Amino acid sequence: MKQDRRKFLKNVGSATFLLSTGTFPLLSFTKPELIKLTILHTNDVHSRIEPFPMDGGKLQGLGGAARRAKLIEKIRSEEEHVLLLDAGDIFQGTPYFNYFGGELDFKLMSQMKYDAATLGNHDFDAGLDGLHKQLPQANFSLISSNYDFSDTIMHDRVKPYQIFRKGDLKIGIFGIGIELKGLVPSNLYGNTRYLDPIGKANQYAAFLKQDEQCDYVICLSHLGYQYDPPSSGEAKVSDVILAENTRHIDLIIGGHTHTFMDSPDIRPNIDNREVHITQAGWAGILLGRLDVYFERNKKRKCVICKSELVHG
Repeated sequence: MKQDRRKFLKNVGSATFLLSTGTFPLLSFTKPELIKLTILHTNDVHSRIEPFPMDGGKLQGLGGAARRAKLIEKIRSEEEHVLLLDAGDIFQGTPYFNYFGGELDFKLMSQMKYDAATLGNHDFDAGLDGLHKQLPQANFSLISSNYDFSDTIMHDRVKPYQIFRKGDLKIGIFGIGIELKGLVPSNLYGNTRYLDPIGKANQYAAFLKQDEQCDYVICLSHLGYQYDPPSSGEAKVSDVILAENTRHIDLIIGGHTHTFMDSPDIRPNIDNREVHITQAGWAGILLGRLDVYFERNKKRKCVICKSELVHG
């Protein structure tokens, strides 16, 4: 008994010393410290520079770059770690594109400090030469993993992936685009080669999560959210099919189908792990927002994920 008592007092004395020197592992007695990542996203803005006209239509007064910029600025002033992303179809839809050819779109996105965007089918509407001409206006990355531009003027101007550091977090982003054949005249995309979206998604997601040890992997997709099953033949690849046939993707930010999603659709991947799929409609009417939380020391993604479409 005396030996046990002496051992107990020794342990208490050691703990008191560690506390007094500030070296005691206090985190083991406290709730885990969380790092918050705020992801803002748009898709299919389609050159909607100004709000819809006040013509009595159901969209009158909605959208517009100025309103979105003000909202983004407000959120950035409130949050420490923010990523701003776009899932394609930046171009086409208003006379602003017809006149400026995408110059104004890229300039405004640069002023809003977008981090990255992927390419949609309408971003080829001025041809590869037209897209290339506007690149000096884009102070953000264009990311596409399954468009091979090696035999075009866009060679080395589009990245297959990019890694962003936000505090202690390492975020990997890659992009997946829709088949251009049948959507875009062939003379506009030239020698751009379309590569298997599921194969490329698996390749880059594994590279980012396993080789680069990213804490979170985001796919910017312009495949479309979901399609009705075909009466015959192979189903068209969508975000849902992509999620269910890949691994290592945490979030798919989609476009193309102009789908307004109040909260993410959560699907199991090959390993039965959750993949969040989201999309923010079109025309910049709403700004998508997700808040994802991570444990600082374990660097493990928490299950807490808040999502909303934010009105300007």
